[in-house]
Amino acid sequence: MTERINLVVGFDQREAVAYHVFCQSVIDKASLPVQFLPLNPHAIAGYTERHADGSNVFIYTRFLTPYLMGYKGWAIFADGDMICNADIAELWKLRDPSKAVLVAKHDYKTKAGTKYLGNKNENYPRKNWSSVILWNCEHPDNRQLTPAFVEGKDGAFLHRFKWLEDEKIGEIPKEWNWLAIEYEPREDARLIHYTLGTPCFRDYRNTDMADKWLLSLRRVMSGMED
Repeated sequence: MTERINLVVGFDQREAVAYHVFCQSVIDKASLPVQFLPLNPHAIAGYTERHADGSNVFIYTRFLTPYLMGYKGWAIFADGDMICNADIAELWKLRDPSKAVLVAKHDYKTKAGTKYLGNKNENYPRKNWSSVILWNCEHPDNRQLTPAFVEGKDGAFLHRFKWLEDEKIGEIPKEWNWLAIEYEPREDARLIHYTLGTPCFRDYRNTDMADKWLLSLRRVMSGMED
């Protein structure tokens, strides 16, 4: 069977266009077939969102990726507020069966106390580690990530990967989760993350690296121009 990349993408109706722009950017450069799964919490059987915090609706359900994959194989989770500036197969190749997850291990202090739609943007340990996750879905330590388990754990536990020993958390280059505005612009960023706000919001339309997002938006809209 042809190798296929499983890509779970966070979907929030308030910035639905961001999901489509991200998928377009992946499709444009992918050298392997990609199966997209929009992460819509309302469509996950057996899960009820009980958390009252969070700047997007998929902030906790990302941890159900192994459950959604039937605890088999591998999958990539990515926030929807990104664009892929390279072949997603390059990220897929970084899978390491000795790890339960692989993430970009950011260590930074934010430049902004608020982000899109006026959401608070606080500093905390392992901030943005969970915004791109290369999941080893069949790793035994990830089998505890059931709907009931995720419902009952708080953000500090989940986003810091506290169900795992540190040595089970592998690392991918930060170029695969490059934080626009927070980090200096760079042309070789592989996956650009508009963590403070995508250029679909007026306040972020002229910020660092917004031009790359807007280019993918034009690709999405190109078929409507005729």
